[in-house]
Amino acid sequence: MRASLMMMLSLLACDEPLAAPPTAPTPPPIPEVVVPVAPLTSGALIENERNTISIFDAAAPATVFVTQKQQVSDWSTRRMVEVESGTGSGFLWDTAGHVVTNYHVLDGGRSFEISLQDQRSYTATYVGGDPRKDIAVLKINVDASQVTPIALPPQGAPLLVGQKTIAIGNPFGLDHTLTTGVISALGREVVGYGGVTIKDMIQTDASINPGNSGGPLLNSQGQLIGMNTMIYSESGSSAGIGFAVPVKTIRRIVGQLIENGRVTQVGIGVVLVDDALAYRAGLQGVVIERVLEDSPAADAGLTGIQQVGRRSMPGDIITAVDGQPVSSYDDLYTALDERSPGDVVTFTLTRSGSEREAAVTLYELP
Repeated sequence: MRASLMMMLSLLACDEPLAAPPTAPTPPPIPEVVVPVAPLTSGALIENERNTISIFDAAAPATVFVTQKQQVSDWSTRRMVEVESGTGSGFLWDTAGHVVTNYHVLDGGRSFEISLQDQRSYTATYVGGDPRKDIAVLKINVDASQVTPIALPPQGAPLLVGQKTIAIGNPFGLDHTLTTGVISALGREVVGYGGVTIKDMIQTDASINPGNSGGPLLNSQGQLIGMNTMIYSESGSSAGIGFAVPVKTIRRIVGQLIENGRVTQVGIGVVLVDDALAYRAGLQGVVIERVLEDSPAADAGLTGIQQVGRRSMPGDIITAVDGQPVSSYDDLYTALDERSPGDVVTFTLTRSGSEREAAVTLYELP
C-alpha cells in the first residue's frame, strides 16, 4: 500500500507542466493612407477666400458701430446724466454722412454716437425711422472724402437661393466681425419690431449675433443685399435662422426718410376697431369704427359702428383689398404697403351679412 502511494506521487511529480492557452493572432498593421495633395505655397489662398477677404477690405470702412444713450437720474448728485443704453451696427449710406441701421437699435435713445472703422467717433442726429420696417437713419457731420458708403447693387438685381452672403457687424461689442453663409430662402414674411409683417425678408444661415443688428448683408460682389435684423433661435444663440430686410425695401424707405424725415403712408380716412376686440365679438375682417369727414372713405359711402338705441351695430367690415383677403390690421397694412397716394383700390366690404365692393382713392396720411 505504501509502495503504491509512493509510486503515484512519483508519477505526479514527473508530469509536464500544463500548456498556456493559445493567444490570438496579431492583426496586420493598417497601412497609412497618404493623399497626394500638394501643399499651398506661402501666401496662397483659394478663390473663395480671396473673394471674402476682398469684400471685407472694401465694406468694413462702410460698416459702423452705433451707440445710443439715455438720460438717467444720478441720486448721489441729484442730476440727470447720460449713460450708454444700447449698441448695434449700421452702414454709411452716402458721402453726406447718412447712416442706416435698425429702428430697434435706436428706439428709446436720447443721443447717438457713430464710430467708424478707424475709431473716429461722431455725435449723430436722428433723421427719421419706420418701426414697421425696422429701418432708421442717422446723420453725422463729416467730410465726404473721409467716408466710404456701402456699395449698392443695380436696381432690380435678382437674388437667388444659394448665393453667398457675408454679414459684417459688431456683435457683442467686438469690432468689425465677419460671418459667411448663403441665402437659404427668399420671400419670407416675418413680424418685425413694429408689430406688423415685413415682406420679402431674406433668410440666411450666416450667423447674426446680438450687436449685428443694423449691419450690412453683402453678396459676392460686396454689394448690399439686405440689413441684418433678427434671428430665430430656440437656444437664444446664433445657432438659428437669420433674417435681413431686403435692399429693395431699404432703398424705398431710406430715400423717403432722408427727403422728408418720415415715410409716406397712405390711408382712406377710417379709424379701425382693435383686432382683439373684433375677434372677441366674433367679427371676421377689419372692422371700421369711424369714418372721418371729407375723407375718401366718406366719399365712397363707407360707414362705421352705428348706435341703435343702447346697442352698437357694426357698419362696414373690410374683408379684401383688390381681391386679396384681409382679416387683420396687419393684412390691411401689407395690402396697402407699396401703394401711392392717388391709387384707386377696390375694397370688399360686408355689412349686415351683405357683401359689396367700393372703389376708394388712397390719400397720404398727415
